[in-house]
Amino acid sequence: MSVFPYLVAAWIFLTGCYGLVTSRNLIHAVGCLAVCQASTYVLLLAVGYRDNGTAPVFSDLRPGTRPLVDPVVQALALTDVVVGATVTALLLALVLQIAKRHGTVDPDELTELRG
Repeated sequence: MSVFPYLVAAWIFLTGCYGLVTSRNLIHAVGCLAVCQASTYVLLLAVGYRDNGTAPVFSDLRPGTRPLVDPVVQALALTDVVVGATVTALLLALVLQIAKRHGTVDPDELTELRG
């Protein structure tokens, strides 16, 4: 197993974090959070990958003849996609409400929200 997928996941995460830190727009910040969350897809798929692996649902294979892919990791990746889409939609709805009430999406101009 190569370390390359883990490096790609780390690079995607750091790219999203950099965009989040340098963002001056709430919509851009939500997009950067989605990029950070997309790194978990790559990480989960890298953990569950097996060379020449096959799905474990085939009954014609004798045990131990071929490596099987872990279906739990695939289910976690699909769940991660659904949760990521839901969180992104919720954050975009909140940004829309902030834009309606305050007239801006710049976080520095939202002085009413400071504690």
